[in-house]
Amino acid sequence: MVIVSIVIGLFLLLFTFAPGNWMMGNRSFMGDRNDGGMMHGNGGMGRGGTVELVSSNEPNQRLPIPERLRPDRVTDEALYYTVRTERGEHRFFNQGVSTETLGYNGNLLGPMIELPAGKTVYINTINQLDEPTSFHWHGLVIPGAEDGGPHQSIAPGEQRQVRLDIDQEPGTLWFHPHPMGATAEQVYLGLAGLLYVTDQTKTGLPNEYGVDDIPLIVQDRLFTADGQLDYDRQMNIDGTVGDTLIANGAINTTFDVTTNTLRVRLVNGSNARNLDFSLSNGEAFTQIATDGGLLDQPVSLETLTLTPSERAEILIDFSDLSLEDDLALQADGIPFTTFTVRDHIEQDGDWTAAFTEAPVTNESSEADRRLTLFGMGNMVTIDGKQFDPDRIDINVRQGSTEVWEIYNREDMMGGMTHPFHVHGVQFRILERDGKPPPDNERGWKDTVAVAPGEKVSIEMTFRETGTFMYHCHILEHEENGMMGQLKVD
Repeated sequence: MVIVSIVIGLFLLLFTFAPGNWMMGNRSFMGDRNDGGMMHGNGGMGRGGTVELVSSNEPNQRLPIPERLRPDRVTDEALYYTVRTERGEHRFFNQGVSTETLGYNGNLLGPMIELPAGKTVYINTINQLDEPTSFHWHGLVIPGAEDGGPHQSIAPGEQRQVRLDIDQEPGTLWFHPHPMGATAEQVYLGLAGLLYVTDQTKTGLPNEYGVDDIPLIVQDRLFTADGQLDYDRQMNIDGTVGDTLIANGAINTTFDVTTNTLRVRLVNGSNARNLDFSLSNGEAFTQIATDGGLLDQPVSLETLTLTPSERAEILIDFSDLSLEDDLALQADGIPFTTFTVRDHIEQDGDWTAAFTEAPVTNESSEADRRLTLFGMGNMVTIDGKQFDPDRIDINVRQGSTEVWEIYNREDMMGGMTHPFHVHGVQFRILERDGKPPPDNERGWKDTVAVAPGEKVSIEMTFRETGTFMYHCHILEHEENGMMGQLKVD
């Protein structure tokens, strides 16, 4: 008992004096927010105290659709784009004040960049912030030198052209900053954009951007009483979460549906919160894609959980609803985007034709490597080590295929789910605790949720050379050292 008391005391001291932890439990700037108990489950908060999602009484507003970025120049072989980080202001609340935000080519979030398969895409990246940043092309299979990790930092006022040779399946990817020590804050203040890998294949799936094919970057944020973002004050070392959902940077959004089927590309762009998506009428939707492309077969679901940085594409059927009917998409039971049926246009083609190939068999094999995730707060580790930019943790040969077993070791408080992300590859999930993954995880992935005590096996081929990161995508965990380096040569 004495030893247990000493251990508990040490942990209490750790959380009393850990950097950034002074704000936990201090919610005076948030009005009457609820602050009690512990959470290790899908809320994703971690240790300091829970922040439950609440419904907002903000007036409804039209869902902003990210601009499709126009290329500066197009040739037969290549497209050329320009992407700038900018500091700006945005007013989230009707009665609130403007708050400082960050964005790509604008004040908040960023555009959708189309990346045609088989083409070379050149992007001129410009840092107009007063601090270093980087441009990470999350989910792209590209060389480490172009990946945009912490080693490719761009100083204020500088620019760099990246070359992206697009050679992977169509899918919904995204881009965000990755500078060491500032990723969490820069994402929290608005730096996130979309990457669509496309090809010319006719699938029958809805694909008219902004009409029957829409993106939803879903994030949770915590605002001050007058509607501002204050990351320094709100930061939690075990993952910064908020009580208000925003979709494409807006609260309580609405979208007019004019077709029988709507394709929704979901991106969990939160710093730390896991989100359980469902429809307000309790009906099922159809998941058709994971992080890196289409599933082997479509899957009917009533609830879909995405951890930070995971993506999924779903189809919602409105054919049985009447004109002017409303249907809300919700996360953790909180509505955040309401769809109103305005028409019942029948789309051309049969989208089920996109899934004619036989499912890929995810056969298990002996793990080539075993990684252990462990810790809390600023003591998070992978294999007992914290990130060292001068240390290579794993060396592999280009073209090799490996199976990694990722183990989330429980701690004395139970632990929390870690979204494990590997740069520069797309992988397949082989097993969860020795059993095949659920049907809606049988597709290409770059991030996988690993629950406390769970072992997950993934298989990937290292096609590109260079140095790549692998890490927990709870951004505060990443910055606290739950990250390693992989070198492919």
